[in-house]
Amino acid sequence: GAEVVQLYVSDPVCSVLRPEKELKGFKKVFLQPGETKTVELDVKVADLAFYDASKKSWNAEAGDYVLQLGNSSRNISKKVKILVK
Repeated sequence: GAEVVQLYVSDPVCSVLRPEKELKGFKKVFLQPGETKTVELDVKVADLAFYDASKKSWNAEAGDYVLQLGNSSRNISKKVKILVK
């Protein structure tokens, strides 16, 4: 069978209104019954940025972000908090 691993990012304290979860990466993997695999998804600080209309540029604010992994936006199996300086 196949499974799609999806990575969502949340910025709980942001200076602008942002979606609760933003899809930032995904990867489809094929598995045999009972098999497990490790999946790597790269997230760069630039991937956390939003377009700031007041500054007319992309902005990745410093602070805490929450990375959420799952197979859909409604089925999150792991959350990890990261700090961007």
